[in-house]
Amino acid sequence: MGTRIGYAAGAFDLFHVGHLNLLRHARQQCDFLVAGVVSDEMLREVKGIQSVIPTAERAEIVRHISFVDDVYVETEPSKMAAWRDVGFTHFFKGDDWRGTEKGLLLEREFAAVGVEVVYFPYTAHTSSTALRRALDALSRGASAAAAK
Repeated sequence: MGTRIGYAAGAFDLFHVGHLNLLRHARQQCDFLVAGVVSDEMLREVKGIQSVIPTAERAEIVRHISFVDDVYVETEPSKMAAWRDVGFTHFFKGDDWRGTEKGLLLEREFAAVGVEVVYFPYTAHTSSTALRRALDALSRGASAAAAK
């Protein structure tokens, strides 16, 4: 059996324990782990959100996590484009994608090129979306207090 090259992609914005769990679990399943950091432009185009931390800084943070061997910045929406550039054998994703339209499409595309999709438990108690909501609420509270 050859070298298992893993790929775990995400925005990794507002880095939290769910991100750390994904990278830790992924590294346990492969010989070499590449973390895909979705660029600011792709976050705006695909998810309609503006990152809090710029791409270069997110990539630098992720690059220095001990489980990560390399970082690839995603500038195209297709994970197949990342596969062509990186050449990974295993793609790691949170199980919130399992059984979804996006997840099933990803599984079909990757199966055609011999990439195994591996799902890990989603860290339900925290997410970047939840952190964004909390920061927005704190900001609104601070603004209201300052207006008094």
